[in-house]
Amino acid sequence: MSEPQLSFTAFVLSLASTAAIHFGDLPDPVSGGRAEPNLDGAAQMIEILTLLDQKTRGNLTAEERQVLEQVLYELRLRYVEAKSGEKRIITP
Repeated sequence: MSEPQLSFTAFVLSLASTAAIHFGDLPDPVSGGRAEPNLDGAAQMIEILTLLDQKTRGNLTAEERQVLEQVLYELRLRYVEAKSGEKRIITP
């Protein structure tokens, strides 16, 4: 019996979930606990998704394109929020 094929959308959502774990928004799937935010890790996931966006341009279905664009938009907003929150903590 063969393994189910990973869809492009599932792949994008998997990368987005990894970014959410780095932000501390989702628990780590292994430990079950929420780790301290790792903004460098989250930024790296955003960079990977941005690269994916650039390299797949013109080769995606409308649905795949929409999912990728929405995920990138939300992660970029979340990153800005996290960075500004981080600054607020450092400078009261």
